[in-house]
Amino acid sequence: MRVLLIAPPGAGKGTQGALIAAHFDVPHIGTGDLLRDHVTRGTDLGRVVRQHLERGELVPDDIVLAMVREAMVAAKAAGGGYVLDGLPRNMAQARSAYLIGLELEMTANVALHLQADDSVLVRRLLARAALEHRSDDTEEVIRRRLAVYHEVTHPIVDWYAERGILVSVDAVRPVEQVGREILVALEVMRPLIDHVPEQNRRPIDLTSLGIAFGANPTNSDISG
Repeated sequence: MRVLLIAPPGAGKGTQGALIAAHFDVPHIGTGDLLRDHVTRGTDLGRVVRQHLERGELVPDDIVLAMVREAMVAAKAAGGGYVLDGLPRNMAQARSAYLIGLELEMTANVALHLQADDSVLVRRLLARAALEHRSDDTEEVIRRRLAVYHEVTHPIVDWYAERGILVSVDAVRPVEQVGREILVALEVMRPLIDHVPEQNRRPIDLTSLGIAFGANPTNSDISG
């Protein structure tokens, strides 16, 4: 199972990514973790990352993608599955990650989209900021981050829908409930993924898995 996660801040992406990775026993490739690991180990990439961070700059896409490619090579050697969390954040990254996947024969099977209303996300992030004593996470800052997500990241959802690998989930509910439904859906999809080409699928939600894979919902075991 190869899954990439798309979600606004506060939707539970890290939590659900870790759950999926543990359930399917595949690596959880988190870009933030990769950056910190390379910096801690003092690798060539890590030294470049440190220089950008010390200057207060964003780490360039080519460096992040190089780290992701390295992690995907390791994931392939470990069995071929992964959960990618933290990338892509924009269309350029999405296309670059896809090309890496093609090269390694490791393209994503599912683009899991965690949906949540901004009002809910603002409340969650403000509560987390208060709990963690993060005074810099004000409502204004949070709303700005969400605006950037809608402008820059969310458009890639349509691209994954066109490829037929998008699965959208309501992430507003309790974390445990969301996690259970995701795992059930992915387990149902797992035996079909390698046999149903992307072009024969449609974007799906957790109530229409049978229809998405071209089955008749009235007589399919995976309908509903």
